[in-house]
Amino acid sequence: MSHVLVLVEISHRGHIADSARGLLALAARLGDPVAVVATREPLADDVVAKLGSLGAAQVYQGRSDAAGTALVAPQVEALAAAVAALSPAAVLVSHSYDGREAAARLAVRTGSGVLVDAVNVRAEDGRIIANGSIWGGNYLVDSATTGMPVITVRPGAVDESAPQASAQVTAESVTVDAATAGVIDSYNDAPEVSERPSLLGAKKVVSGGRGFGSKENFALVEQLADALGAAVGASRAAVDAGYSPQTTQVGQTGVSVSPDLYVALGISGAIQHRAGMQTAKTIVAINKDADAPIFEVADFGIVGDVFTIVPQLVEAIKARSA
Repeated sequence: MSHVLVLVEISHRGHIADSARGLLALAARLGDPVAVVATREPLADDVVAKLGSLGAAQVYQGRSDAAGTALVAPQVEALAAAVAALSPAAVLVSHSYDGREAAARLAVRTGSGVLVDAVNVRAEDGRIIANGSIWGGNYLVDSATTGMPVITVRPGAVDESAPQASAQVTAESVTVDAATAGVIDSYNDAPEVSERPSLLGAKKVVSGGRGFGSKENFALVEQLADALGAAVGASRAAVDAGYSPQTTQVGQTGVSVSPDLYVALGISGAIQHRAGMQTAKTIVAINKDADAPIFEVADFGIVGDVFTIVPQLVEAIKARSA
């Protein structure tokens, strides 16, 4: 089988990004999954074991003194070296900020086409097809390119795992041209302020909109999210109004999510918001406006006041789990 490269993002603390599981699962459908990482030091045994448990039979490590001190360029060099060494059928990366830049740079370097924001991939008639959601989620389209495709995959879109493997590491030194990379001066890790799931890749998301009227009222969104064990999201209007941090923004100019369950509270459902959540498997909407566009994509809809319905919903969920 052909190799399929997966760019695995690893934080400066050595944590593997949650996107790795889904990317390696997709790679296993298409060929032999190869995890590509860019680091300064040799990979720790627990990191190699983790990548193997996620389905990587091979780990291609691009070692560079610039890893951790330069933005994206070390990952691009590691990918380019892996492409040259393994002649893969495709390259998969997360549709994250770093992933998108790495995909674009690699495509220019290798003369490849880029297929962006895929929610699924498949092999068909000797080609690799990416399935994407476009025009605010109103259409699902198939796309392909000649030669080796570089595909960015929406985080959370894939709910499966590749068979476990015993990962073998191939380490190669790569050189980063300082002129092509932004420099990381320091890291300022945001403190963990809750035990809620991260929005990116969460299986359940509860989002609130401008209809809550204030930051204090937005606490209802957090209460329902905690009752469901869900991540908290917000519409752009709610973020702009200061009800929730920008990191919770879901939509065209925020985070794109594909959870199993998406609950939209007091969100009208403008196309910019729907573009970031419409591929959720089940959508529940609560809004007092029966004509709100969010009901066009909702699987279940309740027309009513969130201040009346949400507290009752929270109590019902707590009662069932007691």
